[in-house]
Amino acid sequence: MKKMISVSIVDDEKKLCKSIATFLNDSEGFRCASIYGSAEAALQHLPADKPDVVLMDINMPGMDGIECVRRLKTMAPPIQVLMLTVYEDTDRIFKALAAGATGYLLKRLEPEELLQAIRDVHAGGSPMSNSIARKVVASFQAAHLAGEQQNLLSQREQAVLDCLAEGLAYKQIADQLGISINTIRTHLRHIYEKLHVQSRTEAVAKYLRH
Repeated sequence: MKKMISVSIVDDEKKLCKSIATFLNDSEGFRCASIYGSAEAALQHLPADKPDVVLMDINMPGMDGIECVRRLKTMAPPIQVLMLTVYEDTDRIFKALAAGATGYLLKRLEPEELLQAIRDVHAGGSPMSNSIARKVVASFQAAHLAGEQQNLLSQREQAVLDCLAEGLAYKQIADQLGISINTIRTHLRHIYEKLHVQSRTEAVAKYLRH
């Protein structure tokens, strides 16, 4: 029997949480494991809940979602976190990725897109809304043109980035480059790791200055 993907939600918007939870529980292969209205409550319970994926808001009373991700990844590294927010400014994007988020989604996405993003992150990918991916690509390219970390990515990773910058979907990238969708997910995971894990917050500030 295929394992269900367990998802926890951290967001102070009660109606939205209830709507997402209902949708997940009604979707084959998914279940909502828990809902928390604050980062503090999430940190207290999520390590024990052991969800596969956490949907994390940014703006909440008290501790914000980015700091919650930072602490959660220290407490429970295997948990994958998808930011689900209305914010699409570069500063918050890179701070969230540097904190340990695996993907970054905007709340205006379609329900089926949310399910696919959860599947992707559970399968080892790093899903992002198109406009967010473009900002990541643009920031990397600005640093690259300025001579920063020129040898960071392999030629194949750069090719995947170029396709991503054009707004191509995974299948379109696979067709264009002649590789599998799983290989694309692996390349994207490496790309995002190189952009934020290796050099952390100092590199994020460097990207933002270019």
